[in-house]
Amino acid sequence: MKLKKQLRPVPVVLVSLIVLGSVAAMAQKRFSILRPLARPEVKVMLSGAVERDKKNIALDQSVTVNRGEIMSWTITSTNEGNAPARDYKAVGVIPAGTQIVAGSVSADGSAKVTYSIDNGKSFSAQPTIEEKQADGSTKRVPAPTSMYTQIRYEWDDPLNEGAKLSAFYKVRLN
Repeated sequence: MKLKKQLRPVPVVLVSLIVLGSVAAMAQKRFSILRPLARPEVKVMLSGAVERDKKNIALDQSVTVNRGEIMSWTITSTNEGNAPARDYKAVGVIPAGTQIVAGSVSADGSAKVTYSIDNGKSFSAQPTIEEKQADGSTKRVPAPTSMYTQIRYEWDDPLNEGAKLSAFYKVRLN
């Protein structure tokens, strides 16, 4: 008596898993060679110092700032992404109880500087307020710097990947 070798059928589920696994592996290889989406990722760091005895003392130390002293602020922006940051802006706060020091505002590159007197709702190169005149009429006049609440730096050129920009300003404690 001759025994017939019996073939066992391969389960369909196993074949499906092998085929789907191969397709998934091919798809993964295909998509892994595509470049990830390009996007900027800007990291912003604010540092401050108080000017005392012809030295700058970092504000991150336990320092008391005295009336009349000047605090220097630096906003440093670094693009750690893989695409340029276009229409980039950096905003610094002018702390309550301080006033911007005339002539202390500067930035890397060709930044346009504007100021806010309404906590960032609007910005202008020279904010104005209405002032009542002797004859009872009102007139728009430059706002005193004591009213400034924020300062904004805007760069026309993009902040390229790996690039860094800094903006500077000083305030005096009232």
